[in-house]
Amino acid sequence: MTQRVALATVMDRLAVDAVITGYAVAVDDGAWADYGALFTPDGRADYRGAGGVEGPAAEVARWLEETMRLFPVRQHLIVNRRIDLEDLGGYTGDRAEVRADYLNPMCLARQAASGSDGSPPGRPGTATPDFVTGGRYTFALDRAEAGWLIRTITVHEKWRRAP
Repeated sequence: MTQRVALATVMDRLAVDAVITGYAVAVDDGAWADYGALFTPDGRADYRGAGGVEGPAAEVARWLEETMRLFPVRQHLIVNRRIDLEDLGGYTGDRAEVRADYLNPMCLARQAASGSDGSPPGRPGTATPDFVTGGRYTFALDRAEAGWLIRTITVHEKWRRAP
């Protein structure tokens, strides 16, 4: 592998990693336009493995927007990212797959608004999570003119804890 190819591979890995981070930030911040911009035009999301829906990314974004109102305080931690770039005879291709574990603590709206954990009412970040889930994401990405975009995301919930 030449230095130029090695550098291109590193740059692709960093770019793919940035898309995955962008996904977590968009969901946590409720930035649904940003969420949609992360997908290819035919991109799909499958949350059935966590009790959700599956479909075109735009439809799933609307479902997430409605559902996440129940949890105004949330934080997706996406770790153990394994990025596999398509190999075209020693050169990176235009497809990537990512498997990454997640931990997702969330607070219900009533607790975040009431301060039922003893914190001042409406002070985000001080409530105790009502719901924590963990599992694995599987992402398939395509290289586009604008950069890497998600073609599919699938959620595989492994566990959840709720009081």
